Amino acid sequence: MSQIDRSLGRAAPAAPPADIAVSVRGVSKNYGDVQALENLSLDFPRGQLTSLLGPSGCGKTTLLKIIAGLIPASSGSVEVDGRPVEGPGPDRAFVFQDFALLPWASVLRNVAFGLELRGVARSEREDRAARYIREVGLAGFEQSFPHELSGGMRQRVGLARALSVDADVLLLDEPFSAVDEQTRRKFQEDMLALVETERKTFIFVTHSIEEAVYVSDQIAILLPRPSRVHEVIRPSISRGGGGNIRRDAEYLDIVDEIWASLRSYVE
Repeated sequence: MSQIDRSLGRAAPAAPPADIAVSVRGVSKNYGDVQALENLSLDFPRGQLTSLLGPSGCGKTTLLKIIAGLIPASSGSVEVDGRPVEGPGPDRAFVFQDFALLPWASVLRNVAFGLELRGVARSEREDRAARYIREVGLAGFEQSFPHELSGGMRQRVGLARALSVDADVLLLDEPFSAVDEQTRRKFQEDMLALVETERKTFIFVTHSIEEAVYVSDQIAILLPRPSRVHEVIRPSISRGGGGNIRRDAEYLDIVDEIWASLRSYVE
């Protein structure tokens, strides 16, 4: 595995950040005779967004679920803030690709549900849920039900629910895959704002090279199974110009370089 810093299309050594929120060491995962992950190691810097990028079936979601504690690794270890992961915990929250909302519950109840399971008093959990409903742009929809919302709005509910439990690490499994391109771009901008304001550690699975370069502080490129980390890229892109970075030469160069690295693995 190599770690490189992409700037102006050139590769240069990049020292890994010292403050690590999640550390994956030598993780392998077998499903019967199929080996999904093989001796995979990767660090996730605190307060930053790391994208897991690679071909379909390369183990991105498997790695995310191991970090979440939803499935065990066959070997190796995962630590969050220096503590070994032995199952799900309040320090991590998962945003599922299929929203996983309660169809019979209002937006407010859905967002507050994780807090309800933790025994948080109703007034406190509803106040906190209302705050994150506003933060994801759904103010006014607190009493709506999932079937009354668009796919993009339902995804925002799932994100608000993950934020409301105040976990240190947010794990997002292709959260924008079910929305149209315009909504997806708005979500990407909102994600950057959340990373900046919440200062949490985001681990983000995506199939889109362009999306990964746009939102990420760090991109881990995974190879087909048995998956391992091919390289880690830290895009050196100024995002002060908002959506204009999609036309920036640095952005386009990094996208092209990642595609060149992956294209031989795409069927």
